[in-house]
Order: sequence, then C-alpha cells, then structure tokens
Amino acid sequence: MLPHMDAAHNLAKWLLRNEQDAQDVVQEAYLRAFKSFGGFHGSNGRAWLLTIVRNTSYTLLKKNRAVDLTTTFDEEIHAIGHDSASPATILEHAEDAELIRGVMDKLPTEFREILTLRHQEGLSYKEIADIVKIPTGTVMSRLARARAKLKEYLAARIGKEK
Repeated sequence: MLPHMDAAHNLAKWLLRNEQDAQDVVQEAYLRAFKSFGGFHGSNGRAWLLTIVRNTSYTLLKKNRAVDLTTTFDEEIHAIGHDSASPATILEHAEDAELIRGVMDKLPTEFREILTLRHQEGLSYKEIADIVKIPTGTVMSRLARARAKLKEYLAARIGKEK
C-alpha cells in the first residue's frame, strides 16, 4: 500500500484543500485499511485504498462543514521540479499552477474529485467508477461536464486578466 501514498495524499489534498487535514486523513485511511485488510478480497489495492481515503475525507468534511477549508497557494507543494529551468519559466509554471488551483477550487467537489482521479492520478474510468461507486458512463459524462466547466472558468479568469 505504501506505493499508493502519493495518490492517497493527492486525492485528500484536492478534496479537502488543506495540507494538514490531508495528512490526517491519509494517516486515518491507512489505519482503517490496515485494520480491515483481512477482509480485502479484490485485486486492485490502489482503488480500494483511494476509496477509503475518499470516504475518510468526506467524513471529515461533514464534521467540519462550518470550517473554511480553503488554503493559500504553496509553491513548495506545487513546484514543477525543473532543476535547470530559468526563474522566468519557474515563475510561469507557478502562475499556471496557481491559476488552475484557483479554478479547481471553484468546481463542485464531485467534479474536482473526478478530474483529480483521472488526470492527476491517471486512473481508468473503471477504477474511478469503483472508487466513487457510480457507473462508468456516469464517470465519463461527469468528467466531460467537469472539463467543460473548468474550461469555462479558465476562459473567464484569463479574460479578466487581459
């Protein structure tokens, strides 16, 4: 399960929008997974773990519904990792990441979740369907709507900046 730590953390971070909460959720999810590992009979440990992370994240969100879950942009978390890139290129990537982060934060949780699982974690439609517990067709249509909404928000945001 440790090979899936980054995927678990990324999902929790995008759902919760808070680094400390994401770390707490991943730790709790790993404890839950460890306790119930004997009952796991599937073949996809990654999807199983991400399902636990997702459920644990939503449990925390329900408990803290009144708390503001936004966080400021953190360059260290979103650094692209170009050792030889110029400062201008690094700044441009940081600005792009900040723009996308800001737009993603506006999306409904169900859209953020689908986009993160598909594009950041590279999961298949079937794996996403298993994690989110919706039909594969719904994953595809929700992903299309999420992309369209993301494009709409990006166009509006870029239009304001010009």
